[in-house]
Amino acid sequence: MKAVLTIAGSDSSGGAGIQADLKTIIAHQLFGESVITALTAQNTTGVFGVMDVDPAFVGAQIDAVFDDIRPDAVKVGMVSSPDIVRAIADGLRRHHACNIVVDPVMVATSGSALIADAAVDALVAELFPLADVVTPNIPEAEVLAGMKISSAEDVERAAELIAERCIAAAETSPDIDAAPRVPAIMVKGGHGVGAPDAADDYLRMAGGEHVWLRGRRVETANTHGTGCSLSSAIACGLAQGFSVDVAVREAKAYVAGALGAGLDLGRGSGPLNHMWRYGQPSC
Repeated sequence: MKAVLTIAGSDSSGGAGIQADLKTIIAHQLFGESVITALTAQNTTGVFGVMDVDPAFVGAQIDAVFDDIRPDAVKVGMVSSPDIVRAIADGLRRHHACNIVVDPVMVATSGSALIADAAVDALVAELFPLADVVTPNIPEAEVLAGMKISSAEDVERAAELIAERCIAAAETSPDIDAAPRVPAIMVKGGHGVGAPDAADDYLRMAGGEHVWLRGRRVETANTHGTGCSLSSAIACGLAQGFSVDVAVREAKAYVAGALGAGLDLGRGSGPLNHMWRYGQPSC
């Protein structure tokens, strides 16, 4: 059985973060492992507290995982401090991790901030040069590219600017041993660009090729953990040997199904039904 490691924060309500990642991995019939970077007190209505894990202990968790059940892919999610970013990057380099997906989580679905500003720069400098795929949504892409996004053309330009930033970061990375490495960049369109009923994502491949992944918006207020689930599903595809473009397309289809299953829990933006492929429970 292939194994997938998620490095992220814990969501006490179970809809996002580590919990969403592990549910996604299980739904793909793979073995899930976890390194917890932070504890959060949150539910579908908001985030009420964040407690970071000591960076040295984050590194210890990474070592414990790789020394025993080596993961075939790694997803990195919520990382709220520069020191934790560096601990993760050091651990992934130390163990020569492969098939790395970085989801630059900055704001929860409820609108609550989850990352310090200094950690954004650390993400780009330390983790992006190691990544195979980076998955910002529109607001995150705006921060990473330093521009406002209001059209499809803006999305394409932002992806290029993020790629340029990745090249600049790779040139100073301690991991560099050849030409600067650029990850594939998937700008998620769920926050709305283009037609009101569209959910179109833009994928810029590592070599510069690009494609729009067209989709129809699922009408639901329950989107808690969508980005976490998507990035984990991409990691699952990479672990199974799929190419990046195939892994992204399969992940997009999986999340669309989880949104469309109609799960309705909580008083705010509720979670997805990660197990939608296995039927609706009777109770």
